[in-house]
Amino acid sequence: MTQIALIVEDDLSLAEAINKKLQLNGFRTVAARSVDDALQLMAAKRPTVIWLDHYLLGDKDGIDFAHAVRSNDDWKTVPMYVVSNTASTDKVTTYNELGIRGYYVKADHRLDEIIADIKAGIRRE
Repeated sequence: MTQIALIVEDDLSLAEAINKKLQLNGFRTVAARSVDDALQLMAAKRPTVIWLDHYLLGDKDGIDFAHAVRSNDDWKTVPMYVVSNTASTDKVTTYNELGIRGYYVKADHRLDEIIADIKAGIRRE
């Protein structure tokens, strides 16, 4: 079964790097830069996993997206991994309460490391 990863990231060059790495690891990918675009892709593509940045284009952030995903019965079990530039205690707590599988600070983790965690998490499903 083909794994589809939804990349929700506002930085185009980083999104391209994530896209390439995920594809090299056997994922099909779709990408969005805003919450609204990501929610449209959720409905159309039914991803297997979500790679989510906190800061996005527009007036909504990753927490808004995570709330929307978790409140939809069709999507609430899709594994979600947050990869952000910052990690305030309140932010991490909120994401954990929304059932994310992992929270990573971009500067502290290599893309390969995060992708290995995602693949291991999907295998445990």
